[in-house]
Amino acid sequence: MRLQHTDADEQFRTEWVAWLDANAPAPEEIAADPPRSSGYYPSWGRQWVNRLFDGGWLVPGWPPELGGRNATARQQLVYFEELCAHRLPRSTNWCAIPVVAPLLVGYATDEQRDRFLMPTMRAEISWCLGMSEPSAGSDLGGLRTRAVLDGDRFLVNGQKIWTSGALDSDWCVLFCRTDPDAPKHKGISCLLLDLTLPGVEVRPIDDLHGHPDLCEVFLTDVEVPAENLVGQLNGGWALTQASLAEERATLWIDQVQSGKRAVDALVELARGLGATSELGRCDERVRDIVAGLAIDARAGELLGYRGFHAQERGRSAPQQSLMKLYSSELIQRVTLAGGELLGPAGLHAGDHPAPDLGQGIGSGPSWLAQYLVTFALTIPGGTSDIQRNIIAERVLGLPRR
Repeated sequence: MRLQHTDADEQFRTEWVAWLDANAPAPEEIAADPPRSSGYYPSWGRQWVNRLFDGGWLVPGWPPELGGRNATARQQLVYFEELCAHRLPRSTNWCAIPVVAPLLVGYATDEQRDRFLMPTMRAEISWCLGMSEPSAGSDLGGLRTRAVLDGDRFLVNGQKIWTSGALDSDWCVLFCRTDPDAPKHKGISCLLLDLTLPGVEVRPIDDLHGHPDLCEVFLTDVEVPAENLVGQLNGGWALTQASLAEERATLWIDQVQSGKRAVDALVELARGLGATSELGRCDERVRDIVAGLAIDARAGELLGYRGFHAQERGRSAPQQSLMKLYSSELIQRVTLAGGELLGPAGLHAGDHPAPDLGQGIGSGPSWLAQYLVTFALTIPGGTSDIQRNIIAERVLGLPRR
């Protein structure tokens, strides 16, 4: 399913696909040095970002001097469609381009942009995003990490958790509380934190596959120059919303593609079991489940395009929250169905390995292990519970409890 594109849009697609075919890193090159975290740049990853920049394909909607080509919104959609279809990351440092770069362009001082923007666009520095805390994850307004202005520096104390890629990142966009007496959404500021400063300690948190992408970051009397404040003092809440909006805007196409791949793998699994009568589990009930999930995947795809169509015309798009909730939980349901279809065999890969779902998750050792890992998809860009609150209050107009 695609929107109806103009001839100019399809010419854009043709040019982009031809460029990808000629310039994309080879699969064996990626396999030889896979990204070990979302803050890590393998050598091919840095070269890839620079090829994209020089070709005007890194941020196509931006002007050429910033790595783009002034592409229209529809052409940017084409760009992400093909990038996902080719199973290629725009950058192995997931938050540098879609999150940090727009913040620098929209809120940073001229001096900050001169210092950070081009090194970010050229993959010379890598970034992580310091938002979640033990007591402030879904409710970001509850963060407690303190930054006290003392002359020309901030003294920062606190803890961040679930900080993706922090172990391999050079800098962190850190959200902290600078006015403890203000309402919780009013006293937050944004600092650019050098992760090599004294008092910064990063501890990895291994996931089910043993990948140390998620991290805890402990901050003890860290001295951050006041010139590293982004935006207004105590005005950081607007920046948190801009960061999350950029993240969500790039998630839905990835998740649509991941959902389609998961359903395709489930269909093939069911066909294979049915053809061989293996385990005897491909009855009418199984066909109904698989067909229902395939229909749900197509519905999610249509929902995403409908939301884009509304945004393109300047209308509000509640589909964004609906899509985030729907697609991430669809992938969970698909992987669970595959594991249940296999029965005990779903506990190990054997002849039926789980699909590679992207999103940094990779191929699971089994369908049920992959099902457990997919819970991570319900967190970035706004957790499922938060999305349900947004849908209830802002879309359906239901009262707060």
